[in-house]
Amino acid sequence: MSLSFRRASLASLGLAFGLSALSLSPLMAQEAAPAQPAAPAPAAAPVDPNAVVATVNGQTLTEADLGLAEGELSQQFAQLPPEQRRAAALSAAIEIRIMAAQAVTTGLDKDPDFQRRMAFLQQRALHGEMVEKGVVDKVTDAEVRARYDQEIANTPPVNEVHARHILVKTKEEAVAIIKQLDGGADFQKLANEHTSDPSGKSNGGDLGWFGPGQMVPEFDKAAFALEVGKYTKEPVQSQFGWHVIKLEDKRTKQPPAFEEVKDQAKQAVIRDKYFALVKSLRAAAKVEIPDANLKKAVDTMESAK
Repeated sequence: MSLSFRRASLASLGLAFGLSALSLSPLMAQEAAPAQPAAPAPAAAPVDPNAVVATVNGQTLTEADLGLAEGELSQQFAQLPPEQRRAAALSAAIEIRIMAAQAVTTGLDKDPDFQRRMAFLQQRALHGEMVEKGVVDKVTDAEVRARYDQEIANTPPVNEVHARHILVKTKEEAVAIIKQLDGGADFQKLANEHTSDPSGKSNGGDLGWFGPGQMVPEFDKAAFALEVGKYTKEPVQSQFGWHVIKLEDKRTKQPPAFEEVKDQAKQAVIRDKYFALVKSLRAAAKVEIPDANLKKAVDTMESAK
């Protein structure tokens, strides 16, 4: 049985800060003489956005147009080798130009449904520009740091414990193990010999550090009630079997470093600024919704933001 009784969710900060561990591999010394540093690669020549890459029925298609096509169609061409993506994007941009011109010739651009869709797409694009230029670009490093400091200050200390356990199928087995421990047996040795948890058979039942709520309730309650160096005098039952638990150590969990969560902190600042901007604009806007039920539903949804 694996350690599936460990709960996946990690209690975190109000920002739902995720702790991402960085795996650092040390550089190994070489016996041979150190190699000479490689010459820096030549800098790529700047691309002129107005350079013409194609002409379609007399209309120019520039590097800027091609760059936009590459960005908008990047998912469509993601499976292509990198050296083919530029040509594929240009081919698609030419195809779009030709088909769009034909649509105008046949009057499709005058269709009311098309015009409504284009108006919405334009408004959506302007919304995105407003968010980018009016919110995201105005976030300062000082605001991000202040938000991090605020979250740290508002987050109460969390205690963690380092524990080991021996998992067996029956209460009788657990009682027998406790009797051996009472007689001076080594916990780690008994864990390696008797635990049915595969991950604990070679490390003495070591569970590492965990915080409140990361284990099933019965296990969690018993582990946090123990004193350092003590083990449970009564077997602890859970849905996975019977546990004998030993507490190795306790500590106060350290908050994540700023560099680990600054991106999440920035997103929180952006979110708050965005909703503040929307709120101010909505307050100044005249919005009428004739359908009473729909208005109530919209008001309820927006009040929850």
